[in-house]
Amino acid sequence: MSEPSGPDHPTRDAGFGVYVHWPFCASKCPYCDFNSHVRRAPVDEARFLRAFRTEIRHVAARTPGRTVSSVFLGGGTPSLMQPATVAGLLDAIAGAWGTAPDVEITLEANPTSVEAGRFRGYRAAGVNRVSLGVQALDDASLRSLGRLHTAEEAMTAVRTAAAHFERYSFDLIYARPQQTPAAWGAELAEAIARAAEHLSLYQLTIEPGTPFHGLAAAGKLVPPDEETARALYEVTQETCARAGLPAYEISNHARPGAQSRHNLLYWRYGEYAGIGPGAHGRLVTATGRLGTVTERAPEAWLAQVEADGHGIVETEGLSAADQGDEFLMMGLRLAEGIDPDRYAALKGRPLDPARLAALLGDGLLARLPDGRLAATPRGAPVLNAVVAELAA
Repeated sequence: MSEPSGPDHPTRDAGFGVYVHWPFCASKCPYCDFNSHVRRAPVDEARFLRAFRTEIRHVAARTPGRTVSSVFLGGGTPSLMQPATVAGLLDAIAGAWGTAPDVEITLEANPTSVEAGRFRGYRAAGVNRVSLGVQALDDASLRSLGRLHTAEEAMTAVRTAAAHFERYSFDLIYARPQQTPAAWGAELAEAIARAAEHLSLYQLTIEPGTPFHGLAAAGKLVPPDEETARALYEVTQETCARAGLPAYEISNHARPGAQSRHNLLYWRYGEYAGIGPGAHGRLVTATGRLGTVTERAPEAWLAQVEADGHGIVETEGLSAADQGDEFLMMGLRLAEGIDPDRYAALKGRPLDPARLAALLGDGLLARLPDGRLAATPRGAPVLNAVVAELAA
């Protein structure tokens, strides 16, 4: 069974989620290190759907008695799938586990693959929330990020989403080369005017193995320095809070009650199945919590599922130390913070009083009125260091 801890309240059961990874994109963005692949020939969606169904059945057999509270179709670009493929996936999930009456079903979409007919089809299939990869609101930035859409196309996609879904979100990337806090503040204000309830706002990171990493190493791409990046982060927090979309997680902002339930499940250290090429899962079994990883290469995953009934290539039993560290790393990203008693139950020992006192004294952590611990505005930008100190 899922560990006690919910979609809308940190002390309720965090629920059981299903993440489905569709690994294909129309093009590979130069900053992206996700498991995404470009295929010039059409993808055999019917064959992949059969494999997804097979892997869903396999994982469901290991996790009986669950009720799915959230589904997230990520990628890659899930909006490249035909609505019938999405319907088949959701039918398989409902048949394998059953879904809650208020299940949240999110589909990621790129503006280039958004059109009204397809969105009507996704809505009919059961999708009730979309997340759009807008990334920037000016064409020059979009070109530099390797995006295939224009700002006008992005806003048309947002309007299309709003016409078909009560719940929608879109992503923006900031801390782009040569971006100033003033310019970002203006762009963010424009985004907030278009956003109904939720924005995901990510600082650009230069990931090893990406084209951006090579450009940065050659001095051809210069991201903002640390001081500017901090100023951009502060503009993000202050602008969204003033507009009624405070941060509920370091990179995610929502009106009260509009948080992404599926993402909350991750950050509250809930249980979720990872389905599809390169998907990760966290499953609670009779022998403890397991981490699962599937084969990353789409065609290799497909062949393994057809041969073995699943594409899982790694199953790791997570020790008490692993679970405590993961709980800290995920939970302290949230504005609501963590329950130290749950940490002690997972880790097998409480937080070190001296280390905790030092972090509280330095203003990097705060104790909330209900006893939970949360990163402060000063601690959030250096959260990795805070977690490392607490976990030591």
